[in-house]
Amino acid sequence: MKQRLIGSYKRLRATNILSNFFNLSSIQISNLLLLVVTIRIITGSVGLEGFGLIMVAYRFSTLAGTIINYGTGQSGVRDTAYNIADIKKLSEVICNTLSIRVLIFGLFCIGLFALYWFHVSSYFYILLSAPIVLAEVFNPLCFFIGTEKIKTFNIYNLVANIAALVAILLFIKSPAEAPWVNFILGMGNVITYLGLLIYITTRFKLQLLFPQKAELLKIGKDNFYLTVNNISANLQQSIIIFALKWGGSDLLGAYSLCDRIMGQCRNLINTIANAFYPKAVHLYKESLGLWIVYRRKTKYLLAGVFFGGAILIFILADFIVFTLSKKHDANAIMLLRVMAFVPVISALNVINMLDLLLKNNTVYLFRISSILLIIATAIAFLISGSNNYIYIGAFTLIVETCALIISEYLIKKPAIHHG
Repeated sequence: MKQRLIGSYKRLRATNILSNFFNLSSIQISNLLLLVVTIRIITGSVGLEGFGLIMVAYRFSTLAGTIINYGTGQSGVRDTAYNIADIKKLSEVICNTLSIRVLIFGLFCIGLFALYWFHVSSYFYILLSAPIVLAEVFNPLCFFIGTEKIKTFNIYNLVANIAALVAILLFIKSPAEAPWVNFILGMGNVITYLGLLIYITTRFKLQLLFPQKAELLKIGKDNFYLTVNNISANLQQSIIIFALKWGGSDLLGAYSLCDRIMGQCRNLINTIANAFYPKAVHLYKESLGLWIVYRRKTKYLLAGVFFGGAILIFILADFIVFTLSKKHDANAIMLLRVMAFVPVISALNVINMLDLLLKNNTVYLFRISSILLIIATAIAFLISGSNNYIYIGAFTLIVETCALIISEYLIKKPAIHHG
């Protein structure tokens, strides 16, 4: 009887993982298809140069969103999965998560107002990208992942993306209207995420609880290292774009296009990791040995899959660039070929980061992020003025490889000590 129950439980867990994976994958597939159409429309209307400026503001907003999220996108999955059967505790998790985000968003608004007085370049682009930041306050994805019920999120996300695409097609006609692209994308997400929050509150009959100061301080302390790690991860991808913008590089538009493609690959990797996250939590609680075996198999399977994808990107670089930009841009083609193998290293990295997160090794995450931030900043400003597509294209590959080496060392370090 006991063996049958264990077998049934394992089959149920496997079914949930597959359900999570297909739902999350469908989100990314819809995003990818819409991304192709959206970039084609945007570059057709505002050109590669305008697209580069849009991406600078977008990156700034996603960096601000990372700070506002304050690591709750990851800790929220774990806390939701742990408290799924306790409505009161689940209500506390959601209310505390939203409260910490609202507080930090208030600080962001003050900072955004202050930027006006410093005459920051492209301020109008940044200002109209504020809805992207606001959307992160309401982003409920971690709750849907933690409850393993993300089909509704998938549907809402698809509808919002289609609506944003139609709005861009209708209203963005010239380079002068380029700053409004991020505004349209952000407002679509704000409306969508608010609707999803209302849904999940109703679906689980959650209570609206006033957050306790002690709980907010606990989140502030527990998620600090995780947040620094997330900021560093964001900057590792964004700082080269900032450096190219303020360095006046001619490659900003071409790099932004290729970076957007790599961004979708990273999103797909994160999607797969999120699909396995609840399973990883339960495996780790059951046995460290089971998790170690599962981690090893998963990371090399992912690396193999994305290596095949990298080969395709390398071969089809010209076709991909032309499809997205309507131009056979030689710089963009070469950049994309150099960057094609970034997802392979990223796939290995994301499982290592999941391991450190499960073990609550936030200090290790902090050390990794601090080292990588220094490396990324130094490399970005050294190569940004060169206009050398090989150096600039290799930027992310170098940083990701450094992250892999450091994380592998830190994961194996306890085993060395105990050995």
